[in-house]
Order: sequence, then C-alpha cells, then structure tokens
Amino acid sequence: MKNRKLSVHVEHELLLKLESAGLNDDLAQRIIESKGNKIAKQMIGIILPESATDERFEFVKEFKFTVPTDYDHATQLATFAKAHKKGFYYYNDDITDTNFAKATNKLVPGKTYTVKIFGIKQTFQSQDGLDLIASQKGILAGAQGASLVYQLAKDELPKGKWYISFDEKNALWVDSDGFHRVPYVGRSSDGGFGFYLGYFGNEWGSDDCVLCFCDSE
Repeated sequence: MKNRKLSVHVEHELLLKLESAGLNDDLAQRIIESKGNKIAKQMIGIILPESATDERFEFVKEFKFTVPTDYDHATQLATFAKAHKKGFYYYNDDITDTNFAKATNKLVPGKTYTVKIFGIKQTFQSQDGLDLIASQKGILAGAQGASLVYQLAKDELPKGKWYISFDEKNALWVDSDGFHRVPYVGRSSDGGFGFYLGYFGNEWGSDDCVLCFCDSE
C-alpha cells in the first residue's frame, strides 16, 4: 500500500491495545462505516492535545459563564426573548422552545462552562464544525447555549463576526421547506446584535466563528 503512515508492527500493536480495551467486530464495523470517518476523527481528537485542531480553524479566545440557578431548558428561549429581544436589531421568531426542544445537551443550572471561540480560515461544512467541537471534548448546546452566551457574556464576542452554536442535524428544527436550521448570534462592526438561523447544509465562511461549550474543570 502506497503512502503508508504506520508500520505493520505498529498497526498490530495498536490493534492489540484496542482489542484489550474492548474493541470487537461490531464496534470495528461501526468505525469503518461511520459517515465522513466521524468516529475515527473523534477518537483521534481525544488523543491529541486540545491545541491540535483542524487547520481551517484558529483559536480566538475563551471565557467562562455560570448558568443561572433558575435556568429551565424547557422555557429558556421564551424567557430569553421576553427579556432580551428588544436588544437585537434582528431576531428570528422561529427560535422557540418548541422548535429547539431537542438540544443534544441541556445546560445545568448553577454549573460553570468554558466557551471557546474558533475563527474560520477556510470555508467548511456544518459536520466539520461538529467534528471540531468533538475534538475539543465539547458539548452541543444549540439555541439555548447561544442565548446564554448573549445573556451572560455578550461583551466577550468580538465585533464583526457571527457565532454559530451547532447541534446534531437531527436535533435541529426543520423549516417548512425541509431545511435543518442552525442558530447563531451575530455582532456587527458597530456592536449591534442579531439572532439568526442558518442552514445546516450551507458552507460557513471567514465571517463566522464556532462556539465550543466545554465543561470547566
């Protein structure tokens, strides 16, 4: 095989280690058949140091916030809109608790999270953003996460960028045209904010950033 990166000996030793850790035929087949090599990328992301990320992304900054003790995932977006909607120059009214009830991870009241911001050097697909978050051992907080970033730490967001809060495709709201919609908060160059919905199938570019929510140690 051309361009082999691992020697046969190393491959054999690696396989023995994986088998001793519980790898079996069924799990191996899941890794092989994983769309976009997603599972294998997640495995490598766990091994690599946090600074080793996709070259299309660059770390910008990180900050922490503590979820309010009265936070309720089921009503967060309605509560947020009532308190903060007037502060946005644009607010998509489809960002509702009903539409985004299926967030993969529900943030925990009273818990502190670290939010890492990654800028984009090259265009990428939504799945690449999910892979980046997995490589950082991050969680997917969806629209609720984006709302809390604005509510608790909006001044941490550099101006002139759009901040995407990804979730798994099947957890996203599907609009009347059949498109899965991705929530993101924009901060214009003059400091104004908008709360938008993008499209999971579209490419994201250099004006966008990825919000990566992580458990604080």
